[in-house]
Amino acid sequence: MQIGLFYGSTTCYTEMAAEKMQDIIGKDMVSLHNIKDEPLKNAEQFDFLIFGISTWDFGELQEDWESQWDDIENVELSGKTIALFGMGDQQGYGQWFQDALGMLHDKISPQGINFIGYWPNSDDYEFEASKALTEDGKHFVGLALDEDSQYDKSDERIATWIEQVMTEYANTL
Repeated sequence: MQIGLFYGSTTCYTEMAAEKMQDIIGKDMVSLHNIKDEPLKNAEQFDFLIFGISTWDFGELQEDWESQWDDIENVELSGKTIALFGMGDQQGYGQWFQDALGMLHDKISPQGINFIGYWPNSDDYEFEASKALTEDGKHFVGLALDEDSQYDKSDERIATWIEQVMTEYANTL
């Protein structure tokens, strides 16, 4: 099994999270792909994908994702298993926390994707609004990381989420 982990990273936090995920799962099982350097079309070669995106300013997309945003619809993702993770700042931008994560989920979901890795919206988070929440508000559509105000929780969240994602993926086989 080979997992394609595609991410965009302006400040290196999303990249560092991707590298931690690769270290946990194993470099032989996860290949990292910075979408700044390669087209998202390369995701088609993987059956299991992880996408990492960060939210910028007032609910905006990270620049590398934004540059390929219109191309996503031309990437064949139908039938693939995909887990998402996002970076955001719940204290500085609490009205838009993880919005890009939700926008990515909504952009690709019409393709008939098997999403895994939904993450609990627990009391650990304090924000006003998010496009990344499920309809019932109990989960994010992927792992929600905050390197600005909760960096001390990221490593544990990543490890727990990777275990969850790998178990959920194994259950789909």
